Amino acid sequence: DVQLRVWRRGLVQAGGSLRLSCAASGLTFSRYHLGWFRQAPGKEREFVALSSKYSQSVKGRFTTSRDSAKNTEYLQMDSLKREDTAVYYCAAALRTSDSFAYAYNPEIYDYWGQGTQVTVSS
Repeated sequence: DVQLRVWRRGLVQAGGSLRLSCAASGLTFSRYHLGWFRQAPGKEREFVALSSKYSQSVKGRFTTSRDSAKNTEYLQMDSLKREDTAVYYCAAALRTSDSFAYAYNPEIYDYWGQGTQVTVSS
């Protein structure tokens, strides 16, 4: 079975930093993009990042990276704002000629991890 396990490390005060990790198992890591989404209360799930593609709301503050030896994708979140408060998800999309271009579309993702709550306090 494919599993995407998400966990976090770091404080979550405004202006601070937090790193999310997403460890994948049960799939060939190199064949998949791992993207990040978030969902704030009362709002729709929104795209955050995939590889070098970022939403406008996080560009310049969030950075993705990948450790292929550990089958793990990371989301480094810096300069956190209260509006970054949400449940964060990682998701795996099979690498195709279109998958990067459509990274913002949840429908292209084949597998989803459990969400992890990130609450940024002032």
